[in-house]
Amino acid sequence: MTGSTAGKPAPRIKRVWQRVDAVLLLDKPLGMSSNHALQATRRLFNAEKGGHTGTLDPLATGLLPLCFGEATKFAGELLNADKRYHARVHLGITTDTEDAEGAVLAESSVDVTLADIEAILAEFRGEISQLPPMYSALKRDGKPLYAYARAGIELAREPRQVTIYELKLVSCELPFVEIDVLCSKGTYIRTLAADIGARLGCGAHLAALRRTGIGRLDLSQAIPLAVLEAESEAMRNEHLMPVDALLSNVPMARLDAEQTRRIGHGQAIPWAGDIGSRLRLISDTGVFLGVGNVSMEHMIHPERLIANG
Repeated sequence: MTGSTAGKPAPRIKRVWQRVDAVLLLDKPLGMSSNHALQATRRLFNAEKGGHTGTLDPLATGLLPLCFGEATKFAGELLNADKRYHARVHLGITTDTEDAEGAVLAESSVDVTLADIEAILAEFRGEISQLPPMYSALKRDGKPLYAYARAGIELAREPRQVTIYELKLVSCELPFVEIDVLCSKGTYIRTLAADIGARLGCGAHLAALRRTGIGRLDLSQAIPLAVLEAESEAMRNEHLMPVDALLSNVPMARLDAEQTRRIGHGQAIPWAGDIGSRLRLISDTGVFLGVGNVSMEHMIHPERLIANG
């Protein structure tokens, strides 16, 4: 029939992106990359710009802070923050990736006691040396190490010093051990799991990982992706946090109207605070402006400002 639309695909509705300036604490689901989780969440808010603050492997779940709009300018704030994880370690099996996604290299009987495990965990508290795994995103000559590993190439790596502030045994149902870890940046929990297994003499790999904290941020503040997807737009928006949510550890400097005006034009302003201080700048009307640093001349120099309005 002339003019019929039968059998024709429905026209695609063009997505209308909008400016969203906010932070969202996401509870990342299992099996999804950090970027996939970011893009799925970004589409829920129709946010035109977004970024995350540090990758979680698809195997890992838990706290993944996301930044939208102007908040992306501060996505790097958490890179140096301490992290907390809940890890499930499988004793008796070693893999080439040190986690459950890798090929099995060896299997051993698990003949250890609770006292053995507690004694070995004590050895890993404090500053320790870790050999970065081949299956990692560290770069060598512009290529990530995992690219070499997938090609069957093993490269020499330099050990790195990291700090394990807390390492607690949560449960033990052999061959599985669950631990809680508070560690410095750059710590590989799967390497920690493998090294614990090596010291126990039976080998081990990381079976599951959940990030429960970054700096002052806690998993209890995060929202699962499935919940966001099921909520109305109004309910979703209630989970959005201010642009400066990742800067809670940076002291605030409240400016008057003239200081606000000058900072808004990128100008330095006199300040009586401590030299070298890094400050979160708040306008005379209570609006977050950005961050600045106090110079030797007792002037606040803008470091990074956001576009308000």
